[in-house]
Amino acid sequence: MQWSWHPVQLSFYVASLATIIAFLIAVVSAFWMIQKDRKGKAIIETIFFLPLVLPPTVIGFFLIVIFGKNSWIGQAIETVTGGSVLFTSTAAIIAALVVAFPLIYQSIKTGFLSVDQTIIGAAKVDGANDWSVLIRIILPLSSRSIVTGLVLGFTRGFGEFGATLMFAGNIPGKTQTIPTAIYLAIETGATSIAWYYVLVSISFSFVLLLIINRMKPDQ
Repeated sequence: MQWSWHPVQLSFYVASLATIIAFLIAVVSAFWMIQKDRKGKAIIETIFFLPLVLPPTVIGFFLIVIFGKNSWIGQAIETVTGGSVLFTSTAAIIAALVVAFPLIYQSIKTGFLSVDQTIIGAAKVDGANDWSVLIRIILPLSSRSIVTGLVLGFTRGFGEFGATLMFAGNIPGKTQTIPTAIYLAIETGATSIAWYYVLVSISFSFVLLLIINRMKPDQ
């Protein structure tokens, strides 16, 4: 096994795109969930948080079932694109998205709930609709929580291994990310190469977590 920048580049690409998509979904979901009298809220949020507690292999299994050739979703994707999503970089993005979403959602929801309701009420009295309140008031006032969620979600997606290995595979130059490259390096006895990827991962994660710590009010 030889050192390659591709796993590093793919990991950044996968984590970045997964974080962006998860952020958009989380904003809409959190805004919807903080509204009053939402039926089934507890069940929905339990489903949202399942990826945090489920074994990665279970997540990978469900992704294969949902997007595999035997499912209507997988068949629809294959009809439109001409190929399966399995063992592609898209599969790696989906896996990272699933595991990153709960962290991003929880941080964003916490930020939304921290916004003073009197400000929101005043805006609505002045004629602002829900989406205007979200974009012009809630999102800016929740910026600290949003950034924290994005960083945590990104690092989680960046380090995803189990579900990615099952769903996207470990194909060098195609679907191999840093975690799967480390796994292959250890399996083949290329310890020095594994160390390179480990150091890249630790360095980048350290910087991101340092950003979160410096954003704390007491810093």
